[in-house]
Amino acid sequence: MSGTPATTADAPHFWETEPHHHEAGSSTMLGFWLYLMSDCLIFAMLFAGWGVYGQSAAGGPTAPELFDLKLVALNTAMLLFSSITYGFAMIAAQEQNKRGTLGWLAVTGLFGAAFLGIELYEFAHLIHEGAGPQRSAFLSSFFALVGTHGLHVFFGMIWLVVLMVQVAQKGLIAANTRRLACLSLFWHFLDVVWIGVFTFVYLLGSMQ
Repeated sequence: MSGTPATTADAPHFWETEPHHHEAGSSTMLGFWLYLMSDCLIFAMLFAGWGVYGQSAAGGPTAPELFDLKLVALNTAMLLFSSITYGFAMIAAQEQNKRGTLGWLAVTGLFGAAFLGIELYEFAHLIHEGAGPQRSAFLSSFFALVGTHGLHVFFGMIWLVVLMVQVAQKGLIAANTRRLACLSLFWHFLDVVWIGVFTFVYLLGSMQ
């Protein structure tokens, strides 16, 4: 009958009438921010170690005797330029310019490779001079901090190459754009960490 009230079984359930809206990729970005926070803790501990042991040369060579600030400044410029070119890649991605995105990512990779090459040269030179990580607590903390940052850049380079392949094959789809955004956060994070390394380890260390 038309006048019969609806039964409980016929009534719509509240979980069916309240739609849930989740932005695509929001959980990915949240998870990546959590990862970056864990990386912040790692570098905070390494900086703390440097703060404690940075002057413990054990009678061996000290920071002013070892650090070549001109070489470090050149290396810093390589990483800063890579951060700028990655920003251009993100602008091209937002404009759906696939060719421009790949081009700027390639330039970013070249700057990143130059940074790693200079850092490896510095490490090899220090070890050749008898200033390896086992020489003193100062050098152990130096190699741990700078080496960990270098490893992050190396893995970032691998990630960069993988993303370039994915963009070349599938274009600037939503998933690739989100991955590019995650790598952008990671790359700029490494830039900020390196500024801290350059300031507190190299500059202040050379003035002691």
